[in-house]
Amino acid sequence: MATATPQAQDNKGENADKADNAQPKGNPRKRKLMLLLLLLIVVIVGVAVFAWHELHGRFYEETDDAYVNGNVVEITPLITGTVISIGADDGDLVREGQTLISFDPADARVALDNAQANLAKTVRQVRGLFSNVDSQRAQANARRVELQKAQENYNRRKTLAASGAISQEELSHARDDLASAQAALGTAQQQLAGTVALVDDTVIASHPDVQAAAAQLRDAYLAQGRTTLVAPVTGYVAKRTVQLGQRITPGTPTMAVIPLNQVWIDANFKETQLHDMRIGQPVTIESDLYGDDVSYTGTVQSIGAGTGSAFSLLPAQNATGNWIKIVQRVPVRIKLDPKPLQDHPLRIGLSTVATVDLHDQSGPVLTQQPNTQSTFATTVYEQQLSEADALIARLIRENSASGKTAQR
Repeated sequence: MATATPQAQDNKGENADKADNAQPKGNPRKRKLMLLLLLLIVVIVGVAVFAWHELHGRFYEETDDAYVNGNVVEITPLITGTVISIGADDGDLVREGQTLISFDPADARVALDNAQANLAKTVRQVRGLFSNVDSQRAQANARRVELQKAQENYNRRKTLAASGAISQEELSHARDDLASAQAALGTAQQQLAGTVALVDDTVIASHPDVQAAAAQLRDAYLAQGRTTLVAPVTGYVAKRTVQLGQRITPGTPTMAVIPLNQVWIDANFKETQLHDMRIGQPVTIESDLYGDDVSYTGTVQSIGAGTGSAFSLLPAQNATGNWIKIVQRVPVRIKLDPKPLQDHPLRIGLSTVATVDLHDQSGPVLTQQPNTQSTFATTVYEQQLSEADALIARLIRENSASGKTAQR
């Protein structure tokens, strides 16, 4: 087999290098065109972003640090009692005024019976005071007549004694009878004044003793009514901790009622996003629960008076050597329109995304007028007092005498 000489191998390597050098390099014109095209795309994107910001983006502020909030109505007793009945559990719908918890009513019922008896007795005693006024006034009139007779008798005997018709001893007896009649009249008038002072400018229903007894009855009636805990609002039960047979003291949390038709959004915007934000601006909300399929609408109700860190349990200590500036967030309350909530209810604590439309700049930054009406209220407890007043009026009427004393 033939073997190549060294010279032939060198010639072969040189031919290979020449072949490589003969291959065409990249086209510089094409490379410049690609760079210009890339630069044009960057410029177009920049112009588009700038135009979007000037025409649309700067009129909207968005945050995903927004959560559903609402009233958590705690059900707490006002008296001590033993639980004998629980009318609702977690997740149940309850109506305003519906019974939630019942206590053993035996002690309260006994106290109410005692208060009713005490009021009836007091009314009769006060009625007796009014009767005593009439009786003592008659006694004073009788003493006045006796005094007049004693005075006339003394005057007549004084004339007779002057003429010697009667003895001085008889005149002395007439003088003693006159003094006795005067003393009896004074005593009767003092007793009448003291009795009148007890009932002066009053009627039976407005007498202080009757008012005190009525207050005791009203307190006992409320205590008896408070053996039943009712729902102050319509909503859903949550956080039930009470158990049957449990002895509960006043103020102990038993459960909560959450009215889901009264929820709102607490959106925490960065302080750099609040420059153009005003009360009354429209807001669009999307919930993570329903996603993009459901959109809620609302308005800015208020802007917080401080940042979240300012009201935190452990506020930041900025007066230190290792201070780092951090953009703060301010809570903004958003009032939701009720119609979307009826179709797609929200729950307390759900995450949302809030977008505020900043076009309308006519609203104030902070609320300018105080609220003159109750934001949230309930009337379920007013009936207890009205029923107690009706019971008091009936007891006073039944234990008052007929005729003049009853009218007084």
